[in-house]
Amino acid sequence: MQKDIVYDLVVHNGTVLTINAGFDILDRGLVCIADGTLKRVEKGTDNDPLPSARRVIDARDGIIMPGLVNTHTHAAMSLFRGLADDLPLTSWLNDYIFKAEARWLNPESVYNGTLLSCAEMLLSGTTTFCDGYFFEDAVAEAVQEAGMRAILAQGIIDFPAPGVPDPKKNVAEAARFIEGWSGKSPLITPGLFCHSPYTCSQETLKEARKVADRAGSLFQIHVAETQKELQEIEQRHGVSPIQYLDRIGVLNEKTLLVHAIWVNESDIACMARRRVGVSVATESEMKLASGVAPIPEFLRNGITVGLGTDSSASNNNLDMFQEMDTSAKLHKVKRLDPTVTDARQVLTLATRTGAEAIGLGEQIGSLEVGKKADLIIIDTHKPHLTPLYDHVSHMVYAASGSDVSDVIIDGRLVVQDKALLTLNLETIAKSVTDLARKIAA
Repeated sequence: MQKDIVYDLVVHNGTVLTINAGFDILDRGLVCIADGTLKRVEKGTDNDPLPSARRVIDARDGIIMPGLVNTHTHAAMSLFRGLADDLPLTSWLNDYIFKAEARWLNPESVYNGTLLSCAEMLLSGTTTFCDGYFFEDAVAEAVQEAGMRAILAQGIIDFPAPGVPDPKKNVAEAARFIEGWSGKSPLITPGLFCHSPYTCSQETLKEARKVADRAGSLFQIHVAETQKELQEIEQRHGVSPIQYLDRIGVLNEKTLLVHAIWVNESDIACMARRRVGVSVATESEMKLASGVAPIPEFLRNGITVGLGTDSSASNNNLDMFQEMDTSAKLHKVKRLDPTVTDARQVLTLATRTGAEAIGLGEQIGSLEVGKKADLIIIDTHKPHLTPLYDHVSHMVYAASGSDVSDVIIDGRLVVQDKALLTLNLETIAKSVTDLARKIAA
């Protein structure tokens, strides 16, 4: 019967990195897709003909792997890439970013900034991202146009914000966003995003948690990002930021803690007990000199960890291959141990466990029959990828986003031979550049 099946898409003639629990690697792999789902993921043979398909993609001896999962972004902030660099976090936020957002953010600018970020992520192999920002309806419209998969969250903060001039309505606006986008698109999952424990009151945090729980949505929050935050929360509440969030009932298995740098053993034990997910944005955290999140300790305690880029205003790009490389090396030099955060572990953080951290682990993150067909093809015919002894090592230490040739999301080809099929990059770049001239002036 299987021979009579006509698949929507067949990808073949490449090495398949499944990133499944057994980390199976399939030489001359074959991936068959129908109805947006992976139907066959197996090792091919030279003798058998290819299965019948409406479309066939030859990976040309490249690498076929799951699409990368960026667990923390503020996509529209591509508008402010390079606007204010080499500054402490508090100065960067208060003196530049918050002011720029107040003046320049509107649905149109957020829409165009998000389109630009989607284009950058697609071309560099990211198929799913987790976002939190303002005017999130405009973000969702852009994501839908790009054909990406995303967790999208309306931002909550206790002072007048873009699109929410009355802080008393911040949680209600997030609830409205969740209700409006629930079930609207198979690729978009709505949620909410509280900025931090120091910009959101206890009342706001608790109410936001209730809204998220009622909707079954992911609750995101920056936490324990800087030493200053740690000191401020300890002085104000008598406990660490993690312990404070736990005390007021915010932490559970549908929580994504972003950064979580300034944590101690008790904090980590609490995080493990509450089964939270963690997003570490290594390059942004390094650039803002926030500190080093203890990824090895998180993993040793069974905490689910994903990697994120943060915004391109603080990174300054959205290339998850760079994020993998930097994350692996940073912990080696910090611990003077070349064996920690090895390539296999880090590649898993950027795919399977990243998906698990944002609540999509049953759908994406690995190439397994029954999961959604989100995958990328890497062109390995490059000087910096030659010779190729270890496919996994190459993906972490040698490859970059520019090596991605094809991207498939939900069974749909969205990048082919390095060309975007869903977006007009020239038009998007012009819109953002025109606005940037006004911002710069």
